[in-house]
Amino acid sequence: MNINTKYHGEIEVNEGSLLSFEQGIPGFAEEKKFVLLPLPENDWFHILQSVSTPQLGFVVTDPFLFTKEFDFELDQGSVETLGLTDEKNVKVLTILTMKEAFIESTANLQAPIIINLANNKAKQVILNEPNYQTKHLLFAQPEQAGKE
Repeated sequence: MNINTKYHGEIEVNEGSLLSFEQGIPGFAEEKKFVLLPLPENDWFHILQSVSTPQLGFVVTDPFLFTKEFDFELDQGSVETLGLTDEKNVKVLTILTMKEAFIESTANLQAPIIINLANNKAKQVILNEPNYQTKHLLFAQPEQAGKE
């Protein structure tokens, strides 16, 4: 199927690669189908693109690339909604806010996206974890770098 996208223009996507967000994404409840698109020549960042709204595309990444200590337990309701039976099928992504000064870009660690790779069901989960922020800096800032 062909879709229009925010960053890639019109492209063809395999319907089998569509991610199904049964409850939408918070703030975008009507958006149920997305596709994960790679950025050319970049293995770290992807676009989570709405299939129905061309201008709705989120820059996402694997949070473990930037935050090794990121850890949480998925609630039973989310496990059931996603149909998870094996943790090997779990992919975790986080939505980024990209800044003009790239070093100031942030990740939303308080609301990761969980994907069941076995059935392509996905959900953005809101964590009740005070250590995780909606605007967690991706990179240690120079004044903090020597303190870690």
